[in-house]
Amino acid sequence: MKERIEIVASGFGGQGVVRLGQIIGETGVRQGLHVTMLKSHGTEMRGGYVRSQVVLSEEIIDSPMCESPDYFIALSSAAYERFKDTVPEGGLILYDPAFVEKIDEALPCRQERFPAKELSVEHFENPLFANSLVLGRVARLVDVLDKEEMLESLLEVIPKFHDRNREAFRLGYEYGG
Repeated sequence: MKERIEIVASGFGGQGVVRLGQIIGETGVRQGLHVTMLKSHGTEMRGGYVRSQVVLSEEIIDSPMCESPDYFIALSSAAYERFKDTVPEGGLILYDPAFVEKIDEALPCRQERFPAKELSVEHFENPLFANSLVLGRVARLVDVLDKEEMLESLLEVIPKFHDRNREAFRLGYEYGG
């Protein structure tokens, strides 16, 4: 594992961006890693800007700020535009095309299209499970995160709909599109 892994998720209020960060952070704690998480959001209850930042490390974390994220989960066009330039070469932007329509092909990082909202509606007739799909995909992409610990963290943090969340997580993990 590299010295620290930085993960940023951003979108708009009501998408569960903070919960995403919380579950990723909980997974790191379960695995015995040092973890920090910061969240920020606009004053709106729903629809405003939201961001969560998680740092994972085997060592003590000197700063909780994500300045050069290894992974960026973009859940809105505004979030994509705001943070796309912070992801370095070798980093990854995971974006949902339902919310991010225009991609900057000139970026030095990898970019992966992941249609979480579409898959959630297709498999569960409800966009509610998009985050569980995203978490499954993140568990696949972030080598340091253990799949089973991530699933257990998800089921602990979200006490409802365990069967559907478990299935959505599996679909995200196995996604190959």
